[in-house]
Amino acid sequence: MAPRLDFSDWWGKDSKEGTPVVVKMENPNCSVVEINGPDSAFRPVEKSRGKNAKQVTWVLLLKAHRAVGCVAWLATVFWALLGTIKKRLIFRQGVAVATEKLGKGKLVLKIIRVFLVASLAILAFEVVAYLKGWRYFESANLHIPRTLDLQGWLHVVYVAWLTFRADYIAPLIQALSQFCVVLFLIQSVDRLILCLGCFWIKYKKIKPRIEVDPFKSDDVEASGYEYPMVLVQIPMCNEREVYEQSISAVCQIDWPKDRILIQVLDDSNDESIQWLIKAEVAKWNQKGVNIIYRHRLIRTGYKAGNLKSAMDCDYVKDYEFVTIFDADFQPNPDFLKLTVPHFKGNPELGLVQARWAFVNKDENLLTRLQNINLCFHFEVEQQVNGTFLNFFGFNGTAGVWRIKALEESGGWLERTTVEDMDIAVRAHLNGWKFIFLNDVKVLCEVPESYEAYRKQQHRWHSGPMQLFRLCLPAIITSKMAFWKKANLIFLFFLLRKLILPFYSFTLFCIILPLTMFVPEAELPMWVICYVPVLMSFLNILPTPKSIPFVVPYLLFENTMSVTKFNAMVSGLFQLGSSYEWVVTKKAGRSSESDLLAAAERDSKTMNQAQICRGASETELELLNQLKEQKEANPTPVKKVNKIYRKELALAFLLLTASVRSLLSAQGVHFYFLLFQGVTFLVVGLDLIGEQIS
Repeated sequence: MAPRLDFSDWWGKDSKEGTPVVVKMENPNCSVVEINGPDSAFRPVEKSRGKNAKQVTWVLLLKAHRAVGCVAWLATVFWALLGTIKKRLIFRQGVAVATEKLGKGKLVLKIIRVFLVASLAILAFEVVAYLKGWRYFESANLHIPRTLDLQGWLHVVYVAWLTFRADYIAPLIQALSQFCVVLFLIQSVDRLILCLGCFWIKYKKIKPRIEVDPFKSDDVEASGYEYPMVLVQIPMCNEREVYEQSISAVCQIDWPKDRILIQVLDDSNDESIQWLIKAEVAKWNQKGVNIIYRHRLIRTGYKAGNLKSAMDCDYVKDYEFVTIFDADFQPNPDFLKLTVPHFKGNPELGLVQARWAFVNKDENLLTRLQNINLCFHFEVEQQVNGTFLNFFGFNGTAGVWRIKALEESGGWLERTTVEDMDIAVRAHLNGWKFIFLNDVKVLCEVPESYEAYRKQQHRWHSGPMQLFRLCLPAIITSKMAFWKKANLIFLFFLLRKLILPFYSFTLFCIILPLTMFVPEAELPMWVICYVPVLMSFLNILPTPKSIPFVVPYLLFENTMSVTKFNAMVSGLFQLGSSYEWVVTKKAGRSSESDLLAAAERDSKTMNQAQICRGASETELELLNQLKEQKEANPTPVKKVNKIYRKELALAFLLLTASVRSLLSAQGVHFYFLLFQGVTFLVVGLDLIGEQIS
């Protein structure tokens, strides 16, 4: 008969002491247990009782098995750790790993690190709790805090935080914000002066003019004008998408064939691209164009090293001017006739810079915002500085240099990634003057992807700070006027290259979000809203069609200040990323009046037999290889890249961030924060999914 225990009477009694119960069993193997109360069953029982020799043996065997398993686990972990260290050492010695996989794994690695740190913190807490004896089920005296106790502790912590915030954090933020506001006002005044100078130029119709146009006469020889010798350089590196249209546009420049030489300076490390460029050069050479192909065996110094190598050729001494076009630039046929005559009768002139025009400015929101910035840069900054100071930063392309000015200034140097600004500053220190032609435009592209734009901006903002460190002693010790030195140091470098990204990042990306948690350091409304909006409208004035994008432009510029600040710091302190040079990805787009269409029509009308008869065997092989390459690698279809929903969502996300800060006084910022978080989550998941796919 099974033992029957009835505990129903225990629960009905208030007293914790119950009646002793004695249970007798017929099975002699069972022990007799005496229970004096409900808590007696939960009291610790002596471990020595009820054990025989056989049970002790099994317990010892179980413990030995666990010990062996623990030792095996430790050995496995140690072996895996040694393997990881070995892989890291081999990787540092030069094992090639796919950068794309490393880039995609960074996010996962960060998440793993966060979980690892949290796990270690929890483990440390558990160890401390164990050593302190905080074992609730073994220690009935351990005090578990109740809700009221927790509320009291939280109240004490919150009061302490308010005191610490008001006494220590708020004064620091307030002082930093005041400093940034002063810098912000100085930069705004500089921007306003530039805009007023541009308005004055427009009102007075001031622009560089040629006193006597040598091309108006039908008989050039009778006019007494002699075409100077011009060297045209096209530096490129793995430019598969744009090499053909760039070479075609340059080869159609209207200039005497015997007075011009075109150098295609190819730094490509892809042999297939090299063969394509060689074939394109051979094709135009057969048409009578004076064009040569150059490829360096030792590729050092990036673009500066490429240009320096080309200028060391012996035949360069026969040329008076050199013009440079990057691989995506498409000059008009009259480019040289609009620029070179400015040098005649002006021996102090060292550079004539033309303006950029963009064939893909309306492709997406990113290209529209870039068009706003670059149009202000050319029409306001470059034009005003060129008109009133005869100095501005060379843009690296679409400009004509006097070779004598390059040689006297030291030529191309490989010390920075902004070789164009470097040569411009050194030429200015040597007394050479610059002219900017706002009416002469050269077609080119702007980056259509955010990754390409971010890398371009990093190079454009890290290089000037790196150059500033190198040029500062030469500027101070130069013999130029004091006001020119002040303009170079305080306006050209410090204000526009250092202060602008510093205050923009600090004021709008750090201090403004902190004011939501530290209301004692609240920024005035004119700093948050009025002045930035006014400056944004001034930036958009050169492109009136972009006025509907003023809000995304304002917010996107504040967001990009993170990248610009990072680049500025890396260049100022000579960090490793300041020497990074990544070729900007191009899409190979062209305008509706593409120069390639005319070139193709001309090539179709030519007799193919005449080309073959006049070509050598090597050039015919190049043409055949070109055809094979085109058949093997068909031209990808260009996407019509209009406004995507992700771009609109990003703009709306930035807009909610600004509205949230403005409406925080009404207590509704929480809802905007929640909506912004949801929008960011949707956009982030969409972008991550696109990267994975």
